[in-house]
Amino acid sequence: MDFSESLRKNNEFRNVYNKGKSLSNRQLVMYILENNQEKNRIGISVSKKVGNSVVRHRIKRLIKEAYRLQEERFKVGYDIVIIARANAVGRNFDEMKKAVLHLSRLHNLIN
Repeated sequence: MDFSESLRKNNEFRNVYNKGKSLSNRQLVMYILENNQEKNRIGISVSKKVGNSVVRHRIKRLIKEAYRLQEERFKVGYDIVIIARANAVGRNFDEMKKAVLHLSRLHNLIN
């Protein structure tokens, strides 16, 4: 990911949750918050309610790859948190990519 870093700390996630805007679809919830930097910071969260560790890690990889392949289309200067819902279990890469792009368009993050 050339234009992005990861959100890692709990207080970074909480800041986006509390101050950011959220939109959702059946598979994902996306929070965004402007960060006034020259890069995006992305965090992905998958609850234990979604499935075991193998399932959760697969969903994280699918979301991260869907973002990475479309990264050059995204506007820069945002903190983005993507939360997987239970409906994301069993989805293939194309469905996950469509879900990420759908929410990105709703948030006007895509150039």
